[in-house]
Amino acid sequence: MASCVTDCVSRRLSNLFEQFGGYVGSNPLPFFIIPLFLSACLGGGFYFLEDREANDIEDQFTPVNGPAKYERRFVMENFPYSNNSMFSSQRLYTEGTYASFIAKNKRNVLTNEIFKQIITLDETIRNVPVKADQETINFSNICAKSNDMCVSNAILEIIDYNNEMVPQTKITFPTYRNGSEVYFLGSEVGGVTLSEDNVVENAKAIRLYYYLWEDEAYRQKVNLWLDEFVKIVSNYTTANSFEVSYFTSRSRQEELEANTKEVIPLFSVTYFLVITFSIVSCLRLDHVWNKVWVATFGVLSAGLAVLSSFGLLLYSGVPFAMTVATAPFLILGIGVDDMFIMISAWQQTNICDPVHQRLADTYKEAAMSITITTLTNLLAFYIGLMTQFRSVQSFCLYTGTAILFCYIYNVTFFGAFMALDGQREEKELHWLTCKKVEFKNSIGRYKCSSKYCRELHVETEKKKVHLINDFFRDFYGPFLTKLGSKAFLTLLYATYLAGSIYNCTQIKEGIDLRNLAPDTSYVVKYYSDEDLYFSTYGPSVMVILDGEFQYWNKTERATLNSSLEIFQSLPFIDKSLFVSWLDIYENYAKNRFHINNETEFKSHLPGFLEKKYFKQDVNFTNGNIYASRFFIQTVNITDGDKEKNMLTKLREVAVNCSDKNKNYYFMVYHPAFIYFDQYVVIVNNTIQNILVATAAMLVISLLLIPNIICSLWVTFAIASVIIGVVGFMTLWDVNLDSISMINLVICIGFSVDFSAHIAYAFISSSEVKPDKKAVDALHKLGYPIVQGAVSTILGLVALSTSPSYIFRTFFKILFLVILFGAAHGIAFIPVFLTFFFCDSSAKVNNENEESDAGGPV
Repeated sequence: MASCVTDCVSRRLSNLFEQFGGYVGSNPLPFFIIPLFLSACLGGGFYFLEDREANDIEDQFTPVNGPAKYERRFVMENFPYSNNSMFSSQRLYTEGTYASFIAKNKRNVLTNEIFKQIITLDETIRNVPVKADQETINFSNICAKSNDMCVSNAILEIIDYNNEMVPQTKITFPTYRNGSEVYFLGSEVGGVTLSEDNVVENAKAIRLYYYLWEDEAYRQKVNLWLDEFVKIVSNYTTANSFEVSYFTSRSRQEELEANTKEVIPLFSVTYFLVITFSIVSCLRLDHVWNKVWVATFGVLSAGLAVLSSFGLLLYSGVPFAMTVATAPFLILGIGVDDMFIMISAWQQTNICDPVHQRLADTYKEAAMSITITTLTNLLAFYIGLMTQFRSVQSFCLYTGTAILFCYIYNVTFFGAFMALDGQREEKELHWLTCKKVEFKNSIGRYKCSSKYCRELHVETEKKKVHLINDFFRDFYGPFLTKLGSKAFLTLLYATYLAGSIYNCTQIKEGIDLRNLAPDTSYVVKYYSDEDLYFSTYGPSVMVILDGEFQYWNKTERATLNSSLEIFQSLPFIDKSLFVSWLDIYENYAKNRFHINNETEFKSHLPGFLEKKYFKQDVNFTNGNIYASRFFIQTVNITDGDKEKNMLTKLREVAVNCSDKNKNYYFMVYHPAFIYFDQYVVIVNNTIQNILVATAAMLVISLLLIPNIICSLWVTFAIASVIIGVVGFMTLWDVNLDSISMINLVICIGFSVDFSAHIAYAFISSSEVKPDKKAVDALHKLGYPIVQGAVSTILGLVALSTSPSYIFRTFFKILFLVILFGAAHGIAFIPVFLTFFFCDSSAKVNNENEESDAGGPV
């Protein structure tokens, strides 16, 4: 066969690792002590943790350069509003500062009795005293105002705050007209049943809002009042007349920050589980060969890596997003996985050799294997920095740096401890008491003499091999390489791949904001009630015209109206709720002045704008109109797909209606678009990261795995695992959002780990036939792969009980990654390698070795 060897890099690196391992084995103390000292120094960076925390939802979970952020700046500059004059929630360029509660009854809330209690609750909220800066304030002191009065709720104004008026009032929906006043009730009355003339016969929910000043000078008072609001409404009881859910503009942020506290106790549980599993899986009944302390210090090495890397980045001022709190669980799994590979390689060395030679042999094989996986993981995370979500960037930077430290500590601190433990073995000391173990055999059970070395080596080699290792060699490997087994696995894989690809087409995009709060949070209940009762009417979207448009020109005005008609004709827009300052100005101009005359148009405009809220809709400066806005009401925007389609279609219409030649442009905006922008970039960012990372993995595999076919199979495994994870995300109710994107970045790195280990062992095997190579690779790495998979899952299982969607999603996706990655490593890839293996005319510099990278403990 033609040679497929590409070992020019791997061979040299393997030799360097061999020399370095020998040096560590000869001088273990410096390599053991220096990482401890370094970790203690860098760990001081946690002093700055509170200052570095960056949990602002908008900053962390929305695209850095999302179009809506530019649109918001434009609105802020051109349509400023004043809190204490003509406040209009519809015209806010942010969500505003407010409190809200929903009163619901499964039958009907529009009753005298229920409204009596709602009005009582409303009065309690408005009159609650709050002490701030040695003064007592209430809602009227800090409320947002219109015409110097606190903005009220339309439904209460309609009944004149008199519950006895409820049965007598014919409330039309979604608008109610009282003389010249028109009230929009779509956001305040929910779950309605209407008569033929649109009169509300029955309603299941009422929502009231309490808008507050956004002046920074009043920030402390406003926050204290919002806290008091939560206390009052959360403790409110109504003798089961109706149920209450509540929310404030601060709630989402506060509940997100509370999530971090949930993970701290889980981490202690995780560490206990992983240490216990590591010790048990490395346990030996033999008092000299027992690896209890080696396993313990392997887990400690991962902990030191987290301490050092996080401390260094905190010292450097890198923001610490809440998502980073999940990183230690991941690093623990990676560190323990590498530990098992190192221990396995040590177990494969000749026990008659001195410690430094045994460690040199260990590094020659295991260090190459963990170097491949470390480089692929590093690249995956640092490529993740390309994404437009700061939460992803922060997670990738902290986790990537921790993986780097984990690798460094594995080949220094942990390797040094293996050497120290090897010295104990060499002296035949008890693993716990460190006392000499006495044997009846006069020459000793472990120490070899030249006369008995060969016989003792053969005897002890048989005793040190784990039973599970025998299982992979004698049963599982031969069974897997049978023709029938290969055919079944190929069919199983085809089914897996086809199902995953289909499910990928069904995945939902976008983060549900309620998922940023714990399941038990009052925020979740409020969002659920909002979806249930108030989903008919969505955002009231601003249609903005930017440019010195000739509004007084009849022809141009007709063009503008045609463009606005296109917006109104969209299927998710309620045309009857369109709001246009220009239409009302035209009616105002009748019998008063000639609106088609530029001078008269401009001269009468200031007086008109002062009369209503429209002053906030027209940027009329120095006699010129630089921008104006109109409002369209969306309907039936009930899920992420509809939000995405709405945003995409509105922006498409805005671009098509703009005229570059006449220098005017349309844009659309609503504060919710800041979050909807994730739909624009989430898929592209994810695909970009996966493609770039996969290409990088291929390059690394070609350089470090000395066979082209094996490298291609490893790269194929990455794509295969990612497709499987994304497909099964759909079945497990996980959306494609900034949180799951973090985990898909992890997926890119993790998906290569097991396959890379097994591929490297396959190509490094001294066997000639592909089937025997596969059995040999499974014999030496099957158990470490199982150990690594189980230890990583144990490191994550505590997160499955978390009340937080963020941490549960982390568990779900990592569980899928480990499950599918392990399946590829010990089933699919060994079989596929036997199909298309290209034999090598040269060996991987292991002529004198009986084993390869790692092996069973």
